[in-house]
Amino acid sequence: MKRYIDNAAGWIGIVNITVLLIFLIAPIVVMIGMSFDGREYMGAFPPTQLSTRWYQSFFSDAYYLRGLSTSLLLAVIATVVSTTAGVSAALALDRYTGPGKQALESLFISPLVVPAVVIGFALLLFFAMIGISDGFTRLVGGHIIITFPYTVRTTLAGLVGIRKTLVEAAMSLGATERQAFWDVTFPLARTGIVAGAVFAFAFSMDDVAVSLFLTSPDSYTLPVAMVSMMRTNFDLTIAAAAVVLMIFTFALILILDWTIGLDRLIGKGVFRS
Repeated sequence: MKRYIDNAAGWIGIVNITVLLIFLIAPIVVMIGMSFDGREYMGAFPPTQLSTRWYQSFFSDAYYLRGLSTSLLLAVIATVVSTTAGVSAALALDRYTGPGKQALESLFISPLVVPAVVIGFALLLFFAMIGISDGFTRLVGGHIIITFPYTVRTTLAGLVGIRKTLVEAAMSLGATERQAFWDVTFPLARTGIVAGAVFAFAFSMDDVAVSLFLTSPDSYTLPVAMVSMMRTNFDLTIAAAAVVLMIFTFALILILDWTIGLDRLIGKGVFRS
């Protein structure tokens, strides 16, 4: 009897996982398929005609292209700044043993739990109060704030288990604190640092809620451009834009794999005592 119950539980688990995978993948498959729809109207799926017309429309539309270039530049700047600041903050938190450590860590990762619309509106008021009206500057500030918690959290996870005696041993052998970091701490915490940078880039490329509050007519991201076009001129160019946005996110991982190798870059950067 117990064996039958275990088998039934196993099959239920398999069915649940299968349904979840279908639920996750099916919308992406539909989106990709509809982006190649050659019909003049938005019809049922699957498309009866295939065409690249919507991609041609996307790459010939200056509005979308400007949003894409802004998103890429913004994601690179936000990733570099938030990763640098996040690693520094995580190292400081890891070494700090005094009172208020948990409160400080909670403060650093608080943008993860505060609703994005609240952050966006608060930043809009703050930038208006200090006189910053340039849209791109506001976007940079907003994206650094929303990506910073990812770099802090993943770096802290990478630092867990790294014995302090390893750094002390390196310094006792003549290494400076900077050399001990690059030769001992950084290689062991590399997984968390790189993962945080990838999360920061992807989240910056994908953000809508915060960016909606901080854009200007001249500076807007691709997701904001897609939302704007959905309200004014809804067609399947938006599906093509969504696929392009997804491809740029995946391309980051592929570039890292081809140029450096994910196994080398991430797989060896974990240490547990």
